[in-house]
Amino acid sequence: MTKGPVLIDLEGRTPAQSPAEAPPVPDTADLPEGRAMQSVAALAARRPSRLARWFWGLLGALVAAWLSVAAWDFVTGLIDRAPLLGWAVTGLTSAFLLVLLAIALKELAGFARLRRMDALHHAATAALSTDDLQAARDVVTRLDRLYAGRAELEWGRARLKERGPEQFDAATLMTLAEAELMAPLDAAALKEIEAAARQVATVTAIVPLALADVVAALTANLRMMRRIAEIYGGRSGTLGSWRLTRAVLTHLVATGAVAVGDDMLGSLAGGGLLGKLSRRFGEGVVNGALTARVGVAAMEVCRPLPFAKGKRPSVSATVARALKGLFGAAR
Repeated sequence: MTKGPVLIDLEGRTPAQSPAEAPPVPDTADLPEGRAMQSVAALAARRPSRLARWFWGLLGALVAAWLSVAAWDFVTGLIDRAPLLGWAVTGLTSAFLLVLLAIALKELAGFARLRRMDALHHAATAALSTDDLQAARDVVTRLDRLYAGRAELEWGRARLKERGPEQFDAATLMTLAEAELMAPLDAAALKEIEAAARQVATVTAIVPLALADVVAALTANLRMMRRIAEIYGGRSGTLGSWRLTRAVLTHLVATGAVAVGDDMLGSLAGGGLLGKLSRRFGEGVVNGALTARVGVAAMEVCRPLPFAKGKRPSVSATVARALKGLFGAAR
C-alpha cells in the first residue's frame, strides 16, 4: 500500500481551464417563453377524462330533453289558448328546427371533406412508398376532381392533364402534380400563416392585459387553421375546425414542437436585442414564431399531397417574412 501523496504526471495533456476562463452561465430566467402559445396548445390538446365526457354528454341529453318537453308543452298550450298565435309559434319552431338540421348537415359535410382529404393524403403516401404508378395516376385523377371548380387552378390542371401521361414513375408524376396544383395553394397558405403570426406577435407585444395574448393567439390560430383547410379544399364547420385544431396541436405537443429552446426559437428568445430590451416584445416574437410553426403543421395535416423532400416550408424563413419590419430583432 502506497503511503504519502500520489503524483500524476500531466505532461502532454491539455491543462484544465480555470474558473475565470469558463464561459458565463446564460441567464434564462427572464427569457421569453411564448407562454401564450404554449397555453393555447395545452388547452386545445388536452383530452377530457372519460368521467368528464360522460358528465357533459348526460348533461347535454338532459338539457335537450327538458327543452324539447318545455317547447312542446308551450306550443300545445298556446294552441289551446290562442290557436292563431300558437300555430304561428309552431311555424317559427319548425323553421328553427330546419335551421338546426341544416347546421348539422353542414357539420357532417365538413367532417366528410376532412376525411376525404385525409384519405387522399394516405393514398398519395402509399403510392410514393411503393412506387405504384397506377395508384399515383388514381391520386392525380382524384385531385383533378377535387379542384375542378377552382378557377385559379385551371391552368395547372390543364398542364397536369397534358404532361401527366408522359410520366412513367410515381415520384415524377407526384412531383408534377405538386408543382402544378400545390404550389399556388402553398403560397396562399403561407400568406395566412404570416398574417396570423404578425397578429399574434403584435397583440402580445402591445396589449398588456392579462390573458389578452392567450385569447388573441387562440382566435388567430383557429382562424388560420380553418383558412388553411379551406385553401386545400377541406372546408369544415365549427366542430370540424375544432377537431382539426386538436389534431394539429396534439401532434405539436406530443413532438415537443411548442417548446422554446430548440432551433431558431431559442435564438429568437435569447439572442435578439429586442428580447433583452423588452420581455413583452420578446414574447411577441416567440409567440409569432410558434404560430408559424403551428401553421406549417396545419399545412402538413390539410395538404392532400405529402411534401416532397426538401419542399417543406421553413419556419424560420416564414417568421422572418411575417415579422419583417414589425420588430427590429425579428431578422
